[in-house]
Amino acid sequence: NALNSLKYFCEETPQYNIVAAGSLLGVKLSTPKSFPVGKVTLLPLSPMTFPEFLSALGEKRYRTLLEGLTTVEPLPGLIHDEIIDLLKAYYFVGGMPEAVARYADSRSFERVRAAQNDILKEYALDFAKHAPASDIPKLSILWDSIPVHLARENKKFIFSALSKSARARDYENALRWLYDAGLIHMAHAVESVQQPIAGFAERNSFKVYMLDVGLLACLGRIPAGMLIQGHELFTTYHGAFVENYVAQQLAASGCPLYYWKSGGNGAEVDFLFEHGSTILPLEVKAGINPKSKSLLAYDKRFKPAVLVRSTLLNLIKNGRILNIPLYAINSLDRLLAQSVMYHMENL
Repeated sequence: NALNSLKYFCEETPQYNIVAAGSLLGVKLSTPKSFPVGKVTLLPLSPMTFPEFLSALGEKRYRTLLEGLTTVEPLPGLIHDEIIDLLKAYYFVGGMPEAVARYADSRSFERVRAAQNDILKEYALDFAKHAPASDIPKLSILWDSIPVHLARENKKFIFSALSKSARARDYENALRWLYDAGLIHMAHAVESVQQPIAGFAERNSFKVYMLDVGLLACLGRIPAGMLIQGHELFTTYHGAFVENYVAQQLAASGCPLYYWKSGGNGAEVDFLFEHGSTILPLEVKAGINPKSKSLLAYDKRFKPAVLVRSTLLNLIKNGRILNIPLYAINSLDRLLAQSVMYHMENL
């Protein structure tokens, strides 16, 4: 009834701006009698992105800097190092508003972890409240298995890893439930890279990421002490946090998630994305000495205008390889505009 009433607010009191917040899953399950088509604008609300996290911590100067990047020039070393430290904190805290608020107020990782544990418990209660009774145990198994799958070398989601007798058809509905609830992101494999990407995605080959990297850290029981141990947080779980972080930032911008896999030599590029009329590869690495065998294999086959890599290294372009620091991944489109244009002009 509340949802349907928005129609009459729009028609009879257009001078008011009405905002309603709620669970998309709740709307779907409530089976409303009607929906105010054309009267409501739906705005998906995701966990806070890294730039938003910077603003919440009082570091808006860095957000302004990152969102103003349009040219490929390295940042001053001191600034680069300071933003890397803030990125470490984001990997632990994540973007859930309560966790961010507690960290902004107290800088206490213990208070952050308490908030994250509460959120995970509330999600478990949502499983029991909204999901079909037969799917509740499966939801819990799938949810708890995400860190395990991401810890695998290729991070592909495999149903048999849940249990020896697990079959895809037994868990498909539960997996879809988590996706529709906005609790996970799914990146589907693509072998033949053509536009539109969605038409060439493999339905049964995919990776699963959590909606928030901080909740992944909590579910995976990553200790706060890892934050001060060099770059260990970035490399743990075979770089799972790096991939989940990038997936989260891309999804928040509305970018569908895909990755490339070679049918022959086992090469794999972490993400594919459409930039204008082109499809570009994005490889993400946890360290500062990245090797790019898969990216070069992709280049040999498809010859894209730019090869994109995101690491802990500073912003730099080496030939056609554009290295974007992990903290600047939200500036991807703006930085690519210059590189793609330069490539086109020099063909």
